[in-house]
Order: sequence, then structure tokens, then C-alpha cells
Amino acid sequence: MKNSQIFPFNKNIIDEIKDAAGADYVVTDPDILKQYDRDASFLRAIPQVMVMAQSAEQISRLLNLANRRKFPVVPRAGGTGLAGGCLPISGGVVLNLSSMNQILSIDTQNLIADVQPGVITLNLRDAAREKGLFYPPDPAGMDKSTIGGNAATSAGGPSCLKYGTTKDYVLGLEVVLPQGNIIMTGGCTRKGVVGYDLTHIMVGSEGTLGIITRLFLKLIPHPPAAQTVAAIFHTLQDAMKAVTEIQIRGHSPAALEFMDARCMALIKDLIPLSISGNKGAFVIMELDGAVEQIDASMSAIIPILREMGASEILKALNEHHRESIWTGRRQISNRIRENSVFNVAEDIAVPVGRIADLADNMPEIEKRCGVKLYAFGHAGDGNIHINITASQKDHPGIDDAIRAVFKTALAMGGTISGEHGIGYAKKSFINLELSPVSIALQKDIKKLFDPNMILNPGKIF
Repeated sequence: MKNSQIFPFNKNIIDEIKDAAGADYVVTDPDILKQYDRDASFLRAIPQVMVMAQSAEQISRLLNLANRRKFPVVPRAGGTGLAGGCLPISGGVVLNLSSMNQILSIDTQNLIADVQPGVITLNLRDAAREKGLFYPPDPAGMDKSTIGGNAATSAGGPSCLKYGTTKDYVLGLEVVLPQGNIIMTGGCTRKGVVGYDLTHIMVGSEGTLGIITRLFLKLIPHPPAAQTVAAIFHTLQDAMKAVTEIQIRGHSPAALEFMDARCMALIKDLIPLSISGNKGAFVIMELDGAVEQIDASMSAIIPILREMGASEILKALNEHHRESIWTGRRQISNRIRENSVFNVAEDIAVPVGRIADLADNMPEIEKRCGVKLYAFGHAGDGNIHINITASQKDHPGIDDAIRAVFKTALAMGGTISGEHGIGYAKKSFINLELSPVSIALQKDIKKLFDPNMILNPGKIF
């Protein structure tokens, strides 16, 4: 990924950055900087300078300098994003927040976690679990993704069906604005309607409006038990009918996931079910709550699965079985990458009842664009991960396939991104979904927060 408008750093500006951020926290070694040229997308951009973030005050000094000198600052932490959101496409300083990784407190009385942005999602989950509490958002790769990055895109995951996405758990934030001002948004209460909701303007803004340096997160009591069941269907249509029917009949699973036949073939060695052929779909469902409640729901749901055409059903009998089922689901993305020369991961969302209709359109897109598509994701809320694979990186049909998938989703009342964000990878497609008036309004919001356009420039718009 090349950009002709790379900021022209010189020694004087580098010295000023060292004065503002602390020389020990400024990285200019090209060999080290090369290690931060990517996220989980196919895009690449090498930082010119990297600052290891230590505190809101340090970041404030850096952004104040950036505004005076007009150089870009791009926040990153885990680098697990799929849209190029943390890549310095215009050069500048990459602000690495991974060292700000402290869980400052877990308040068991008020059910609140106070954390820094570099905290690994799984570490927060584990720390809350030790105190009998639960932090539900569970994006893929949560053993590497950070809370700050999750907030930047309002990441979800399988549990969002029942529990919601990251935005539903952010009560308040400490944020450094692009000019260097430090503000607090929201608070530690479940309700609050004083002024505009700056907290949720920041959540999902992909690091373009401010640097999140502290998060106050809602926790809930940890469910006492969980059970998982997996089922194979002859067709994706049958699988989606089952997903809809389960919810219509009053059941509220914590997660409802699916994968198409191609994905099933890639992970069949990980799943304790007999998977064969090149058609069909795989559904994973998890229930949580009180044991008696789960047992009753599971007893009602398994007959629904059979009624809707499940050819094989596996109820996890123990934690080992349950983990093996979820391991298969978590490994799909890795297996697709391993079995593809080139892969672009997209995450559209459509109304739940249109998932099968969307899948019906995939063969025509494949044939017309000369690509291969894999579909899996969150069946319960219609968020589908479409992986577009090709035999070479510069395959001429890739952009056409992406555009066709997006247009198909939009025609069904969907969206071009459910949780990955827009970043750099999708910004050329945003006008497919948003009107010129909406885009202009959002650009005005960006200018209000960041008049010199120094914070994560070139993303979203």
C-alpha cells in the first residue's frame, strides 16, 4: 500500500517527539518498525516513527505537538483488525497502546471494570470470571485483541446475540482529543443523559476522533452453567429455518453460529461429527444460565433441530466436547488463510431471515468474478463473514466480488460491515450505503474534533 503524501519528518521534529513522549519510548529503528507494518488484513504500511504509549498525559503532549507540526498520529494496539484501521497510510507516528495494559480495578459491588486500552480481551474475561463476573463481548482472536481496539470498532462476537456488542458495555471513557485535551465521557452509572452521548460517538469511531486511554466497562454476574449443541443440515436454507424457529419459539441462546459446507470441510478434523460431501451447513448453539433453565431449553430445542431437518446432532457432554466444538468455529479464519493464496475477509450483515437468500447469490458472484467464497458467522444476528479467495493477490475479479457481495447485502436491507469497521480497506465502498448528506455530516463531525486532520487520517472517508 503506497501513498505519495507521506509526512516529511526531519531530525528536529523527531527530537521534539522525543521531548514530548520521552526518548526511551520513541522507536525509529527501521528493523523494528517493519514489524508493525500490518494488521490482520492484506494491507501493509510501515510506520515512520512509533511511540510506546505510557499515559494520557504523555499522549496529550504528543498530540499537541502533532497539531502544531501537522504530522499524523495513528493509534494501534493488538493489530488484529481486518480493515487496515491501524496502518499509517500517510506516514507519521504510530501510537502503540499495547503497553497501557493494566486492569486497574474490578468493582464487585458496582459490577464495573476500570481498564486501560491495551488490556487483552481474554485477560479481562478471565479476571472478571475469578470474581464471579462476566464480560460478554467475545470477538474472534480475543486472546490477542485489545479492549481499546474492540471499542474502536464496537466489536461483537458469538455472544452478541444475547448480550450485545462492546458498545453495550462501555459506560465511560477517558479520551485524549486530537488537540491534546483530556476529557472524561460518560461515567460509572448505567444511565446518564447529560448532554450529547460522547462516549458512544467515540465507540466505533475507529481511532479518528480521539485516543481512548481508559475505559469503564459494565460487568454482569457470570452465568452458572453453559451447554453447547451442534447440528448438521443438508442445506443452508434448512439450517437458517432452524435458527429462526428456535428464536420464534421463545428460546434465547447465548450464541448461534453457522458455517457453510466449504468451511465445514476445512475444520472437519476438529469437530466430533461426521462431515462429508460438499453441501449443507453446520450450526453451533450455546445456552447459558441456571442449570435447570438450560436443561429445559435444551430438551425443547433438540426436537426443533430434528424437526427442521438436522441430519446429525451432537450435544456436548462435557467441557472437553464443548471446547472441541468451539475450537472448530474459532479456527475457520485460520484454515481459510492456510488454504488460500489470497484472501479478503469481509463481514456484512443482513436480516436473519435473508442469510440463506444471500448464500443463494454466492455461486453467481463466484462464477462471474472468478473467485471462491466461504461463508460463516453469527446466524443469530445475521452478521456473516464472507471470505473472498483468489489464486493471486492482483486477481482482477476481487474488487468486483467485494462490490457484488456488498450490493447484495444492501439490497436485502443489510450493511457492508457488522463489526470489522471501515478503516482503509472499505472506505471506497462507503457511498454504497451512506447518502452524500450523511457522509458530509460525518466529515463535519471529524473536522470539529480534529480540524487539522492529524488523527488516523485517510480512514473511513
